[in-house]
Amino acid sequence: MDGVAAQSRRVLTLCGRLANEVVSFFVFSLLDLLDTVLCLAFKVFDFVAEAEWKPCYCSSSSAREAIHGAGGGEILVSERGESRIVCLSSGGGGNGNVNKLRLDQVSDTLYTRPSVLHEVSESIKRLYEKRGKQTAAKAATVFAVDSAVVEMLQGRMVGKQPHPIPRWSDCDCEDCTSWTSRGRKSLFVKVAGDKGLSDKPREDVLFIHGFISSSAFWTETLFPNFSDTAKSAYRLLAMDLLGFGRSPKPSDSLYTLREHLDMIEQSVLEPYKVKSFHIVAHSLGCILALALAVKHPGSVKSLTLLAPPYYPVPKGVQATQYVMRRVAPRRVWPLITFGASLACWYEHITRAWCLLVCKNHRLWEFLTKVITRNRIRTFMFEGFFCHTHNAAWHTLHNIICGMAGKLDGYLDTVRDRLRCDVTIFHGEDDELIPVECSYSVQRRVRRAHVNVIEKKDHITIVVGRQRVFARELEEIWRKSSG
Repeated sequence: MDGVAAQSRRVLTLCGRLANEVVSFFVFSLLDLLDTVLCLAFKVFDFVAEAEWKPCYCSSSSAREAIHGAGGGEILVSERGESRIVCLSSGGGGNGNVNKLRLDQVSDTLYTRPSVLHEVSESIKRLYEKRGKQTAAKAATVFAVDSAVVEMLQGRMVGKQPHPIPRWSDCDCEDCTSWTSRGRKSLFVKVAGDKGLSDKPREDVLFIHGFISSSAFWTETLFPNFSDTAKSAYRLLAMDLLGFGRSPKPSDSLYTLREHLDMIEQSVLEPYKVKSFHIVAHSLGCILALALAVKHPGSVKSLTLLAPPYYPVPKGVQATQYVMRRVAPRRVWPLITFGASLACWYEHITRAWCLLVCKNHRLWEFLTKVITRNRIRTFMFEGFFCHTHNAAWHTLHNIICGMAGKLDGYLDTVRDRLRCDVTIFHGEDDELIPVECSYSVQRRVRRAHVNVIEKKDHITIVVGRQRVFARELEEIWRKSSG
């Protein structure tokens, strides 16, 4: 009987996977079409509202055409080692302002996202094409600069602001635009633990949130649950990342790793005179945490990662495209995977979502509080609603996908140059980032300790167990300091 039951489960599982594949094919084929329609619609709306077209990453126009249409300028591409540098200079000879961008900071997944039908046709073509490998090798040498990237660089020229702040499709409430009135464009930072009850020098702890989140993910859960002893011994600094929460959301930013790290240094490390620190990071924030640790290897006292999105890339495979398909495999089930696929593959559908939800987040917050009788904590809204499409779209691609080829090097540096403890927490039921990602980190950094939390997912690894997790962090910091 047991054998029959096991066989039945295998058959049902296989049927479920097949149904998911078939339904996903049709659903995402329709979404490909819808995204194309919305592309045209937003071009019209942008022109009506702002009197200009907004380049997008599905545009077929070349970089040079984009520059020529903007009224002059010159694009220069040079190589320094393995990095390509894009320089865009304004007209006027040698006196023009020059903007530089390391092209390896910009993920090709921004502008290389083939449709479902195209991928199927290419797969069939490769089966019958004897010279497939030669063709692929040849194609890999083609170098292009997307027009939307050029448009962003042009926006940084002196005296040129490409778009109003906020844009017509972004929220204009006080929380979302408060950064425009601040003299210095710095991240929003929440500081706690400044009681000064201890004679010992206070240690600093940096909290870095994940994608579509904010500092409230930490301040509304962990901060109230730290003991008085911890609050007197540690200064807790939680920031809203660039483009999220109450931090700046510049419309001309590409939200690259360098921009995120620069803002953390300028807004946290420098003004608060942070010399050494512990790091606690969640999801996408783990990538920023690793990059920060690599940049300041002698300053990190402990490194705590929650659900790190690390996918080891097979040899001979393009890292950015591989990780995009792992994070967002274009499947309708589970629902969190469907949401990730929408966010990663469809530029204009996600912009429509931001227009509907983020721009009107005050209304949605009010309605949800009325329906649930205020049973849902407001910090979840702040993270989910308070961002712009430009910030979310570029951060997702340039950090999670774009850094895929560099994480091996970051982890090797943590293993070889850092002497701090590395602790990883992962929810057993996390359907967005599988537990295997944490074990992959451990295989790279042998001293890393992995804690798999039963019956917890990507969010409830913190939310719902904040008191227990606060004690776990205090113990990690105590051991590291000892």
